[in-house]
Amino acid sequence: MKRIAVLGGGRSSEHEVSLASAASVRAGLERNGHEVLAVEIDRDGSWSHDGEPVTLTPGRGLLDADVVFPVLHGPFGEDGTVQGLLECLDVPYVGAGVLAAAVCMDKVTSKELLARGGLPQVDYRAVRHARYAAAPAAVLADVAELGLPVFVKPARLGSSVGIARVAAADELAGALEAAFAHDPLVIVEASARGLEVECAVLGNDEPIASEPGEIVLTGGAADGWYDYEAKYTPGGMELVVPARISASARERVRTLAVETFVALGCSGLARADFFVDGETVLVNELNTMPGFTETSVYGKLFATSGVPYEELLERLVELALARHASERAYHF
Repeated sequence: MKRIAVLGGGRSSEHEVSLASAASVRAGLERNGHEVLAVEIDRDGSWSHDGEPVTLTPGRGLLDADVVFPVLHGPFGEDGTVQGLLECLDVPYVGAGVLAAAVCMDKVTSKELLARGGLPQVDYRAVRHARYAAAPAAVLADVAELGLPVFVKPARLGSSVGIARVAAADELAGALEAAFAHDPLVIVEASARGLEVECAVLGNDEPIASEPGEIVLTGGAADGWYDYEAKYTPGGMELVVPARISASARERVRTLAVETFVALGCSGLARADFFVDGETVLVNELNTMPGFTETSVYGKLFATSGVPYEELLERLVELALARHASERAYHF
């Protein structure tokens, strides 16, 4: 039995999603026989446990926990900030380290690294607010080379917040301005053909990939795209596992999921998202702390692949302890 602190909430727009994921993780860890400590991070960034403020002292851990499970989504939780704090506390924690978390949250930086590694992905343009303000016509001309439609996204937010699908050239300027309200760095991505496929990855030095699953939009979202409403509205999407793609495409997805995980320096877990059109597989992005309820995509993918939810949590705890021990074996 281990003493495990589970962090939930946070300052981002995904606060409620994080609380639901954290509650599910706590329940699973308790079923595994662990002592679980619920730590809630409020929208103002304050930490509490059992209704009392949490005091943090560098080098002194967190509530005497053996491991921390930061079930936090988006900025101020999944972007390397909390990971850096946990490093300063010198406590093992589940998931990506500081650099990998920060890189994967930044869609531009992660895509540039994947491009240098030769991994196939959708064409894109990075747009900085200062450059757009100084030369809007030049920026719009550059983006126009991607064709239409395109997707305009804040570069460092999660859960499809601030994203717009632009189908007409006269809509682009407004979409950029809307995205700049969230982030001074925006990414514009070309539209990709085919199916949206997701694959879960688990491990440290020798990661494994789950069976890929296909995202199918249902109900009112069926004629749209995989936006915030489709993700979090009941009945907005269905996960089909295995994905309805060829055997060779499935293996290509699994191989690229692991290669992307390694290229971006991840550890513990991640969910890799793809577009698959026949035998063509393109990497979309990597999420280092996906939704984590038993019905979330990450858990479902591994459950279908033979790793039930409780076992998945147990492996993640052991991976956190192993990574911490390995990193502390080096001299600084």
